[in-house]
Amino acid sequence: MATTIDDTKRLAIGERLADLLAFQKFVISNDQKLLADCPYEDIRERLQNMLEDDQKNLGIVETVIVQYGIQSESNDATKKFLQQFEQMMDGEGLSYYQRLIQHELLKHGQAMSGIVIHKAAQVVGADIELAIGPLNTVNFEGRAHQEQLKGMLELVGVREMTGKDPDQGLWARVQDAIAAFSGVAGSVMTQNTDKQDMNIQTLIRLDHNKVNTIFTEIGATKDPQKLQEYFAQLYKDLLAHAQAEEEIVYPRVRSFYGDDNTQELFDEQKEMKRMLDEIKSIDTASADEFRSKVKQLMEAVGDHIRQEESTMFAAIDKNCNDSQKEQMATEFKAAKKKIQEEMAASMK
Repeated sequence: MATTIDDTKRLAIGERLADLLAFQKFVISNDQKLLADCPYEDIRERLQNMLEDDQKNLGIVETVIVQYGIQSESNDATKKFLQQFEQMMDGEGLSYYQRLIQHELLKHGQAMSGIVIHKAAQVVGADIELAIGPLNTVNFEGRAHQEQLKGMLELVGVREMTGKDPDQGLWARVQDAIAAFSGVAGSVMTQNTDKQDMNIQTLIRLDHNKVNTIFTEIGATKDPQKLQEYFAQLYKDLLAHAQAEEEIVYPRVRSFYGDDNTQELFDEQKEMKRMLDEIKSIDTASADEFRSKVKQLMEAVGDHIRQEESTMFAAIDKNCNDSQKEQMATEFKAAKKKIQEEMAASMK
Protein backbone atom coordinates (compact mmCIF):
# COMPACT_ATOMS: atom_id res chain seq x y z
CA MET A 1 0.00 0.00 0.00
CA ALA A 2 1.24 3.51 -0.76
CA THR A 3 1.85 5.09 2.62
CA THR A 4 1.05 8.63 3.74
CA ILE A 5 3.95 8.81 6.18
CA ASP A 6 5.91 12.04 6.06
CA ASP A 7 9.50 11.77 4.92
CA THR A 8 11.83 12.57 7.83
CA LYS A 9 13.56 15.33 5.83
CA ARG A 10 10.22 17.03 5.19
CA LEU A 11 9.31 16.75 8.86
CA ALA A 12 12.65 18.33 9.81
CA ILE A 13 12.02 21.28 7.50
CA GLY A 14 8.49 21.58 8.91
CA GLU A 15 9.90 21.85 12.43
CA ARG A 16 12.44 24.47 11.32
CA LEU A 17 9.63 26.48 9.74
CA ALA A 18 7.73 26.30 13.04
CA ASP A 19 10.88 27.54 14.79
CA LEU A 20 11.10 30.41 12.30
CA LEU A 21 7.49 31.35 13.01
CA ALA A 22 8.17 31.37 16.76
CA PHE A 23 11.23 33.58 16.21
CA GLN A 24 9.25 35.94 13.97
CA LYS A 25 6.56 36.40 16.63
CA PHE A 26 9.24 36.99 19.27
CA VAL A 27 11.07 39.52 17.06
CA ILE A 28 7.81 41.48 16.72
CA SER A 29 7.32 41.46 20.48
CA ASN A 30 10.90 42.66 20.95
CA ASP A 31 10.44 45.37 18.28
CA GLN A 32 7.44 46.67 20.21
CA LYS A 33 9.29 46.76 23.53
CA LEU A 34 12.33 48.53 22.03
CA LEU A 35 10.01 51.01 20.34
CA ALA A 36 8.11 51.74 23.56
CA ASP A 37 11.33 52.29 25.54
CA CYS A 38 13.29 54.18 22.87
CA PRO A 39 14.59 57.58 24.13
CA TYR A 40 15.53 58.84 20.64
CA GLU A 41 12.98 60.08 18.13
CA ASP A 42 15.08 59.29 15.03
CA ILE A 43 15.76 55.73 16.22
CA ARG A 44 12.09 55.30 17.10
CA GLU A 45 11.09 56.12 13.53
CA ARG A 46 13.47 53.48 12.16
CA LEU A 47 12.24 50.90 14.67
CA GLN A 48 8.64 51.63 13.65
CA ASN A 49 9.48 50.90 10.00
CA MET A 50 11.23 47.70 11.05
CA LEU A 51 8.20 46.63 13.11
CA GLU A 52 5.89 47.15 10.13
CA ASP A 53 8.19 45.02 7.97
CA ASP A 54 8.27 42.28 10.58
CA GLN A 55 4.48 42.25 11.00
CA LYS A 56 4.10 41.92 7.22
CA ASN A 57 6.72 39.17 7.15
CA LEU A 58 4.85 37.24 9.84
CA GLY A 59 2.04 36.83 7.31
CA ILE A 60 4.53 35.56 4.73
CA VAL A 61 5.96 32.95 7.13
CA GLU A 62 2.43 31.79 7.98
CA THR A 63 1.60 31.54 4.27
CA VAL A 64 4.77 29.56 3.56
CA ILE A 65 3.93 27.04 6.28
CA VAL A 66 0.44 26.51 4.87
CA GLN A 67 1.85 26.15 1.35
CA TYR A 68 4.51 23.75 2.61
CA GLY A 69 1.70 21.54 3.89
CA ILE A 70 3.12 20.26 7.18
CA GLN A 71 1.96 21.88 10.40
CA SER A 72 4.54 21.32 13.13
CA GLU A 73 5.51 22.55 16.59
CA SER A 74 8.73 24.41 17.28
CA ASN A 75 11.15 22.22 19.22
CA ASP A 76 11.69 22.40 22.95
CA ALA A 77 15.17 23.90 22.62
CA THR A 78 13.76 26.84 20.64
CA LYS A 79 11.01 27.42 23.19
CA LYS A 80 13.54 27.36 26.04
CA PHE A 81 15.93 29.71 24.22
CA LEU A 82 13.21 32.27 23.50
CA GLN A 83 11.99 32.13 27.09
CA GLN A 84 15.51 32.74 28.42
CA PHE A 85 16.12 35.50 25.86
CA GLU A 86 12.91 37.24 26.89
CA GLN A 87 13.89 37.09 30.58
CA MET A 88 17.28 38.62 29.76
CA MET A 89 15.76 41.43 27.67
CA ASP A 90 13.13 42.21 30.33
CA GLY A 91 15.60 42.08 33.21
CA GLU A 92 17.32 45.03 34.80
CA GLY A 93 20.91 46.06 34.07
CA LEU A 94 20.95 46.19 30.25
CA SER A 95 21.34 49.62 28.68
CA TYR A 96 19.34 50.47 25.59
CA TYR A 97 22.48 50.00 23.51
CA GLN A 98 22.99 46.49 24.95
CA ARG A 99 19.38 45.57 24.22
CA LEU A 100 19.85 46.68 20.61
CA ILE A 101 22.95 44.49 20.35
CA GLN A 102 20.95 41.46 21.47
CA HIS A 103 18.19 42.32 19.01
CA GLU A 104 20.71 42.47 16.16
CA LEU A 105 22.03 39.03 17.17
CA LEU A 106 18.47 37.71 17.20
CA LYS A 107 17.89 39.11 13.71
CA HIS A 108 21.11 37.47 12.51
CA GLY A 109 20.06 34.06 13.82
CA GLN A 110 16.62 34.43 12.29
CA ALA A 111 18.00 35.41 8.87
CA MET A 112 20.45 32.50 8.86
CA SER A 113 17.68 30.06 9.81
CA GLY A 114 15.61 31.19 6.84
CA ILE A 115 18.56 30.85 4.48
CA VAL A 116 19.38 27.34 5.75
CA ILE A 117 15.74 26.27 5.28
CA HIS A 118 15.87 27.55 1.71
CA LYS A 119 19.09 25.64 1.00
CA ALA A 120 17.69 22.44 2.56
CA ALA A 121 14.59 22.73 0.37
CA GLN A 122 16.78 22.87 -2.73
CA VAL A 123 18.27 19.52 -1.72
CA VAL A 124 15.06 17.73 -0.70
CA GLY A 125 12.62 18.51 -3.51
CA ALA A 126 11.50 21.02 -6.13
CA ASP A 127 7.97 21.16 -4.68
CA ILE A 128 9.41 22.19 -1.30
CA GLU A 129 11.63 24.83 -2.87
CA LEU A 130 8.59 26.22 -4.69
CA ALA A 131 6.42 26.24 -1.56
CA ILE A 132 8.93 28.19 0.50
CA GLY A 133 9.90 30.60 -2.30
CA PRO A 134 8.13 33.57 -0.64
CA LEU A 135 10.46 33.09 2.33
CA ASN A 136 13.14 34.84 0.29
CA THR A 137 11.38 38.12 1.09
CA VAL A 138 11.78 37.51 4.81
CA ASN A 139 15.39 36.43 4.41
CA PHE A 140 16.38 39.52 2.42
CA GLU A 141 14.57 41.94 4.71
CA GLY A 142 16.10 40.24 7.75
CA ARG A 143 19.55 40.89 6.29
CA ALA A 144 18.57 44.50 5.54
CA HIS A 145 17.39 44.95 9.13
CA GLN A 146 20.76 43.73 10.39
CA GLU A 147 22.46 46.50 8.43
CA GLN A 148 20.01 49.07 9.76
CA LEU A 149 20.61 47.91 13.31
CA LYS A 150 24.37 48.33 12.88
CA GLY A 151 23.84 52.00 12.03
CA MET A 152 21.44 52.40 14.96
CA LEU A 153 23.94 50.78 17.31
CA GLU A 154 26.61 53.30 16.30
CA LEU A 155 24.26 56.22 17.00
CA VAL A 156 22.95 54.91 20.31
CA GLY A 157 26.30 53.67 21.59
CA VAL A 158 28.08 56.99 21.03
CA ARG A 159 25.14 58.94 22.46
CA GLU A 160 25.11 56.83 25.63
CA MET A 161 28.85 57.31 26.17
CA THR A 162 29.28 60.94 25.11
CA GLY A 163 25.88 62.58 24.92
CA LYS A 164 26.72 63.58 21.33
CA ASP A 165 26.08 62.19 17.85
CA PRO A 166 28.82 60.34 15.94
CA ASP A 167 29.95 61.07 12.42
CA GLN A 168 27.17 59.86 10.10
CA GLY A 169 29.47 58.00 7.70
CA LEU A 170 28.39 54.53 8.79
CA TRP A 171 24.69 55.31 8.63
CA ALA A 172 25.11 56.65 5.08
CA ARG A 173 26.85 53.41 4.11
CA VAL A 174 24.05 51.44 5.76
CA GLN A 175 21.48 53.29 3.68
CA ASP A 176 23.42 52.41 0.52
CA ALA A 177 23.47 48.77 1.62
CA ILE A 178 19.70 48.81 2.18
CA ALA A 179 19.18 50.17 -1.33
CA ALA A 180 21.36 47.39 -2.71
CA PHE A 181 19.44 44.72 -0.77
CA SER A 182 16.15 46.16 -2.03
CA GLY A 183 17.33 45.96 -5.62
CA VAL A 184 18.37 42.33 -5.27
CA ALA A 185 15.26 41.34 -3.37
CA GLY A 186 12.80 43.11 -5.61
CA SER A 187 12.27 40.14 -7.93
CA VAL A 188 11.37 37.82 -5.08
CA MET A 189 9.13 40.13 -3.05
CA THR A 190 5.64 38.69 -2.73
CA GLN A 191 4.07 40.89 -0.08
CA ASN A 192 5.97 44.17 0.00
CA THR A 193 3.02 46.57 -0.03
CA ASP A 194 0.45 47.67 2.53
CA LYS A 195 -1.87 44.81 1.55
CA GLN A 196 -2.98 42.62 4.44
CA ASP A 197 -2.62 39.40 2.45
CA MET A 198 -2.16 37.99 -1.04
CA ASN A 199 -5.33 37.87 -3.09
CA ILE A 200 -7.20 34.59 -3.39
CA GLN A 201 -6.13 33.93 -6.99
CA THR A 202 -2.44 34.24 -6.08
CA LEU A 203 -2.84 31.89 -3.13
CA ILE A 204 -4.72 29.25 -5.15
CA ARG A 205 -2.20 29.53 -7.99
CA LEU A 206 0.64 28.83 -5.53
CA ASP A 207 -1.14 25.57 -4.62
CA HIS A 208 -1.60 24.70 -8.27
CA ASN A 209 2.06 25.32 -9.06
CA LYS A 210 3.19 23.13 -6.19
CA VAL A 211 0.89 20.27 -7.22
CA ASN A 212 2.13 20.45 -10.82
CA THR A 213 5.70 20.31 -9.52
CA ILE A 214 4.96 17.17 -7.49
CA PHE A 215 3.45 15.51 -10.57
CA THR A 216 6.71 16.31 -12.38
CA GLU A 217 8.75 14.84 -9.53
CA ILE A 218 6.68 11.65 -9.62
CA GLY A 219 7.23 11.33 -13.34
CA ALA A 220 10.99 11.85 -13.01
CA THR A 221 11.82 9.32 -10.28
CA LYS A 222 12.21 5.54 -10.47
CA ASP A 223 12.77 5.15 -6.73
CA PRO A 224 9.73 3.45 -5.06
CA GLN A 225 10.51 5.23 -1.78
CA LYS A 226 10.52 8.63 -3.49
CA LEU A 227 7.25 7.74 -5.22
CA GLN A 228 5.72 7.13 -1.79
CA GLU A 229 7.14 10.39 -0.47
CA TYR A 230 5.89 12.48 -3.38
CA PHE A 231 2.47 10.85 -3.49
CA ALA A 232 2.06 11.26 0.27
CA GLN A 233 2.63 14.99 -0.10
CA LEU A 234 0.40 15.20 -3.17
CA TYR A 235 -2.36 13.36 -1.33
CA LYS A 236 -2.32 15.73 1.63
CA ASP A 237 -1.89 18.88 -0.46
CA LEU A 238 -4.78 18.10 -2.80
CA LEU A 239 -7.15 17.11 0.01
CA ALA A 240 -6.39 20.19 2.10
CA HIS A 241 -6.66 22.48 -0.93
CA ALA A 242 -9.96 20.94 -2.06
CA GLN A 243 -11.58 21.07 1.37
CA ALA A 244 -10.54 24.70 1.92
CA GLU A 245 -11.93 25.69 -1.47
CA GLU A 246 -15.19 23.90 -0.72
CA GLU A 247 -15.49 25.65 2.65
CA ILE A 248 -14.42 29.15 1.65
CA VAL A 249 -14.14 29.81 -2.07
CA TYR A 250 -16.91 27.91 -3.85
CA PRO A 251 -19.75 29.10 -1.58
CA ARG A 252 -18.48 32.68 -2.03
CA VAL A 253 -18.34 32.57 -5.85
CA ARG A 254 -21.54 30.60 -6.52
CA SER A 255 -23.76 33.71 -6.70
CA PHE A 256 -21.79 35.23 -9.59
CA TYR A 257 -20.00 32.21 -11.09
CA GLY A 258 -23.28 30.29 -11.44
CA ASP A 259 -24.75 27.13 -9.90
CA ASP A 260 -23.77 24.86 -12.79
CA ASN A 261 -20.15 26.04 -13.00
CA THR A 262 -19.68 25.89 -9.23
CA GLN A 263 -21.26 22.46 -8.95
CA GLU A 264 -18.94 21.24 -11.69
CA LEU A 265 -15.97 22.24 -9.52
CA PHE A 266 -17.43 20.37 -6.54
CA ASP A 267 -18.02 17.28 -8.69
CA GLU A 268 -14.52 17.35 -10.14
CA GLN A 269 -13.00 17.47 -6.68
CA LYS A 270 -15.20 14.61 -5.51
CA GLU A 271 -13.84 12.50 -8.37
CA MET A 272 -10.31 13.66 -7.58
CA LYS A 273 -10.67 12.46 -3.96
CA ARG A 274 -11.92 9.07 -5.21
CA MET A 275 -8.89 8.77 -7.48
CA LEU A 276 -6.53 9.73 -4.67
CA ASP A 277 -7.90 6.98 -2.42
CA GLU A 278 -7.67 4.47 -5.27
CA ILE A 279 -4.01 5.32 -5.88
CA LYS A 280 -3.31 5.24 -2.15
CA SER A 281 -4.31 1.57 -2.10
CA ILE A 282 -1.84 0.63 -4.87
CA ASP A 283 1.56 -0.69 -3.89
CA THR A 284 4.26 1.48 -5.47
CA ALA A 285 6.08 -1.75 -6.32
CA SER A 286 3.43 -2.08 -9.03
CA ALA A 287 5.04 0.85 -10.76
CA ASP A 288 3.21 0.65 -14.10
CA GLU A 289 -0.26 0.58 -12.54
CA PHE A 290 0.69 3.29 -10.03
CA ARG A 291 2.03 5.63 -12.72
CA SER A 292 -0.94 4.98 -15.00
CA LYS A 293 -3.39 6.01 -12.27
CA VAL A 294 -1.27 9.04 -11.33
CA LYS A 295 -1.29 10.13 -14.98
CA GLN A 296 -5.10 9.93 -15.05
CA LEU A 297 -5.22 11.97 -11.84
CA MET A 298 -2.81 14.55 -13.31
CA GLU A 299 -5.03 14.98 -16.37
CA ALA A 300 -8.15 15.41 -14.22
CA VAL A 301 -6.44 17.89 -11.91
CA GLY A 302 -5.05 19.75 -14.92
CA ASP A 303 -8.54 20.24 -16.39
CA HIS A 304 -9.79 21.43 -13.00
CA ILE A 305 -6.90 23.90 -12.65
CA ARG A 306 -7.46 25.33 -16.12
CA GLN A 307 -11.12 26.00 -15.34
CA GLU A 308 -10.35 27.71 -12.04
CA GLU A 309 -7.52 29.85 -13.41
CA SER A 310 -9.48 30.98 -16.44
CA THR A 311 -13.21 31.37 -15.88
CA MET A 312 -13.40 31.30 -12.05
CA PHE A 313 -10.50 33.73 -11.57
CA ALA A 314 -12.00 36.07 -14.18
CA ALA A 315 -15.37 35.98 -12.39
CA ILE A 316 -13.67 36.81 -9.08
CA ASP A 317 -11.85 39.75 -10.68
CA LYS A 318 -15.09 41.05 -12.16
CA ASN A 319 -17.19 40.73 -9.00
CA CYS A 320 -14.79 41.23 -6.04
CA ASN A 321 -12.70 44.24 -5.06
CA ASP A 322 -9.12 43.96 -3.76
CA SER A 323 -10.17 43.93 -0.12
CA GLN A 324 -12.68 41.14 -0.70
CA LYS A 325 -10.10 39.05 -2.59
CA GLU A 326 -7.55 39.52 0.19
CA GLN A 327 -10.12 38.65 2.87
CA MET A 328 -11.04 35.48 0.97
CA ALA A 329 -7.35 34.58 0.87
CA THR A 330 -6.97 35.11 4.61
CA GLU A 331 -9.98 32.87 5.31
CA PHE A 332 -8.77 30.24 2.81
CA LYS A 333 -5.34 30.16 4.46
CA ALA A 334 -6.85 29.83 7.94
CA ALA A 335 -9.17 27.04 6.83
CA LYS A 336 -6.34 25.18 5.15
CA LYS A 337 -4.14 25.47 8.24
CA LYS A 338 -6.91 23.99 10.41
CA ILE A 339 -7.47 21.14 7.93
CA GLN A 340 -3.73 20.36 7.87
CA GLU A 341 -3.62 20.27 11.68
CA GLU A 342 -6.63 17.91 11.78
CA MET A 343 -5.04 15.65 9.16
CA ALA A 344 -1.77 15.54 11.11
CA ALA A 345 -3.61 14.69 14.33
CA SER A 346 -5.54 11.88 12.64
CA MET A 347 -2.29 10.25 11.48
CA LYS A 348 -0.75 10.06 14.95
